Amino acid sequence: MIIVTGAAGFIGSVLSGRLNREGFKDLVLVDDFSRPAKERNTEGILYAEKIHRDHFFDWLWQTQASPRFIFHIGARTDTTEFDMRIFNALNLEYSKRIWNYATERNVPLIYASSAATYGMGEYGYADHHNIIPRLRPLNPYGVSKNEFDKWVLSRESTPPFWAGMKFFNVYGPNEYHKGRMASVILHAFRQIRDTGRVRLFRSHHPDYEDGKQLRDFIYVKDVAEVLLYLMKEQPSPGIYNLGSGKARSFLALARATFKALKTHEDIRFIDTPEDIRDKYQYFTEAPMNKLRKAGYKKPFTSLEEGIEDYVGHYLVPGTYFDGNP
Repeated sequence: MIIVTGAAGFIGSVLSGRLNREGFKDLVLVDDFSRPAKERNTEGILYAEKIHRDHFFDWLWQTQASPRFIFHIGARTDTTEFDMRIFNALNLEYSKRIWNYATERNVPLIYASSAATYGMGEYGYADHHNIIPRLRPLNPYGVSKNEFDKWVLSRESTPPFWAGMKFFNVYGPNEYHKGRMASVILHAFRQIRDTGRVRLFRSHHPDYEDGKQLRDFIYVKDVAEVLLYLMKEQPSPGIYNLGSGKARSFLALARATFKALKTHEDIRFIDTPEDIRDKYQYFTEAPMNKLRKAGYKKPFTSLEEGIEDYVGHYLVPGTYFDGNP
């Protein structure tokens, strides 16, 4: 039995489909399954049980089955939400309960952290444990993720294997439900489809030209491959970056989306909203040395290849990733 929290969400549903493809069908899917917009994310996934997140811990302590692994991917991820109580409940306290269970029952655990913990990058983006207490995230979501990372590193008792994954800018199928929090690729696709053009934020930083702001974009299928590798190999426990390792510009992203749609480029720039301008990140890039030293050898999908696959096989036909070939 493999437990996946956040299984109806973006990364959780792709991971569940990937586990199916690998032959794992004894999945326990945990989420709030009441949102109609997320229903299709799990339609094609084979599983043993579905558990609402509010009932998960009652079920967990009562079940006779012993989990072989827990992927704790579920979280409140809205960076525009500023009620810290919500993040404390869903991201911090909920995660502590899962950690304590995994420790007591000797179950390996992977949980979702975030590159949002790095803030403006004052201390760089290296996944060294010693910088985590000094990080200054820019919003309550990032704070909640960093608080859990700090709490984990203070534990004397741990699961037999654990890994916290600092996801960078993940994009790909099954993010239709995410609204404003969806990737720039999805927003660009919809803008081109509906208006024939893409609008990008103008640069307000003298070191960056318009559209040349840089992010580390990683395809969700690569994320699932890494998580599967860590489950199987269980290298040194710790907190790991999970990005492509290569920063790319929003201009390159927009051009790759136009190319995938085989249509003429029309890119326009608008001012970055003033309410986020002073917290806007102009550069993120994940040093991936730690994961590579842990034995992960596969190359990461380039931005152009990822967008071509995402647009051609999912966005244009409106399909979902469920693990089936």
